[in-house]
Amino acid sequence: MRSVAVVVSVLATLTASGFALADAGHSHSHATEVAYGMPGDPKKPARIVQIVMRETGDGKMEFIPNRIDVRKGEQVRFMLRNNGQIDHEIVLATLAENLKHAEEMRKNPDMEHDDPNAKRLGPKKTGEILWRFTKVGEFDFSCLIPGHRESGMFGTVIVK
Repeated sequence: MRSVAVVVSVLATLTASGFALADAGHSHSHATEVAYGMPGDPKKPARIVQIVMRETGDGKMEFIPNRIDVRKGEQVRFMLRNNGQIDHEIVLATLAENLKHAEEMRKNPDMEHDDPNAKRLGPKKTGEILWRFTKVGEFDFSCLIPGHRESGMFGTVIVK
């Protein structure tokens, strides 16, 4: 019984000091609102925005389009297609978060994403991200596979 009391005491201390159990380690789950919005509600209407991922003949990589304008509060269904010959991903976040995450990806290039704000696709594959933009600002979307962002594979979402 004493061990249960110790666990409860530790949990209470962690919670009181601002730590959440879901954040132990590094979690990519965004069940709640973050700086760039929140996961969309599949029961609500969404504007469809198609994004193509590809390599170009001159060694560059890109998203088409690489700039998306959104209204605050708007829900967007990003319809993703990898037209390239290699894997690509899209990670929607703040620029600072994506640059930090890119560093983590350099250390662990096989890191997989199964998050509401990210999707990795093999060649000729499709996928989608449903996202609601709740705050005004400029946000980033990048392919964080090592070398891809550096080759031009990034874009901006502007929320007004």
